[in-house]
Amino acid sequence: MRIGAILKQSNFLKINKFLALLLLIMPGLVLAGGGSKKDGEEQFNPNEMINHHISDSHVWEIYHGLTVHLPVIVYSEEKGLDIFSSANFYNHEEVVPYNGYIMDHDHITLESGAHVFDISITKNVLFLLIDAALLLLVFSAVARGYKKNAGRAPRGIQSFFEPIIMFIRDDIAKENIGPKYGKFMPFLLTVFFFIWFGNLLGLLPGAANLTGNISVTLTLAVITLLITTFSGRKTYWLHIVDPLGKSMPWAGKLLLYLILWPVEIIGIFTKPFSLMIRLFANITAGHILILSIISLAFIFESLTIGVVGAVFATVMNMLELFVAVLQAYVFTLLSALYFGQAVEEHH
Repeated sequence: MRIGAILKQSNFLKINKFLALLLLIMPGLVLAGGGSKKDGEEQFNPNEMINHHISDSHVWEIYHGLTVHLPVIVYSEEKGLDIFSSANFYNHEEVVPYNGYIMDHDHITLESGAHVFDISITKNVLFLLIDAALLLLVFSAVARGYKKNAGRAPRGIQSFFEPIIMFIRDDIAKENIGPKYGKFMPFLLTVFFFIWFGNLLGLLPGAANLTGNISVTLTLAVITLLITTFSGRKTYWLHIVDPLGKSMPWAGKLLLYLILWPVEIIGIFTKPFSLMIRLFANITAGHILILSIISLAFIFESLTIGVVGAVFATVMNMLELFVAVLQAYVFTLLSALYFGQAVEEHH
C-alpha cells in the first residue's frame, strides 16, 4: 500500500509538471508579440541550452564567463596514458585538436579515429566527489556529536540528522527487512543521503545533473542487485527455481516452468532496472522542465512570459526540493524491500 501511494504521488507530480508547462505556454502564445528574429541575428536554440546543462562535460561552467577546465585523463594503445587540462581543446570558444586528440560534443578520440579510454574528471565526476566529501564531512560531525553528547539530548547538526537516520532504521529497514536489518543499514543510509545530497546539489545554479546521469543510477542499481543476490537465502532462490512448490508433481510443473523460469529470471533484473530508470527519469525530467520554462522568455522575447516563467520556474524549483528527498526515499525503500525478500524466513 505504501509503495502504491508513493508511485501515485510520483505520477501526480509528473501530471502537475505537465499542466504547469501547458498553462505557461498557452498565455505565452497569445502575449508574445515580437518573437521573430531579424535577419542576421542568431536564433536562440533551447535544445542546445538544455542539453548543455543536463549533459556531462569536460568543463564546469559556473556561470557565463566563468568556467573551470577539468583534467582530461585518457589512455590509448597508440599514445599510452595522457593527462592534461581540457583548456587545451579550446581556442576561446572554438573547439580545436590537441596533441593528436580531438573532442566532439565532449567525446574524445584520436585524430586517426582510434578509440581512447576516457577516465577524465568530468563535471559529473567532480560533483560525485563533492557529494561524497559532503557525506564524509556531515556524518563525521554527526558521529562526533554522538560521542560528545552521549546520554544527552542531541544538539547541533546531530539533532537534524538523527530523526532521519532513525526513520530510515525504524520505518524502512526494520519494517521491510525484519530482524536481519542491521547488516543492510550502512548501505541504506549511504544510498539515501548520497541521492538526497546529489539531488540538492543538482538544483544549484551551474551544478551538474549528477543523479540524472544514467551511469550513476546504473551503478547504484547494480549495487542493490549484487547485495540482493549475495544475501539471498535458500528459500529466496528456491522460490525462483521452484515457485509452485509442492502444489503439484514435477511432471505437471515442468511445462509451466518453461514459461515461469524466464519470467523469474527477468524479474531479478527488472527490479534494479526500474530503480535505475525511475531515479534517472524523474530527476532529468525536473531539470528539463525548469530549463524549458526559462527558455520560453528567450523564444518569445516577451517581458510577460519572462515574469510568468520566472514565477513558475521558482515554484517548480521549490517542488524539486520535495522531489529530491522523495526519490531518495523511494530508492531506499524499494532497495530495502528487495533485501527483505532475499532474507525472508520461510513460512
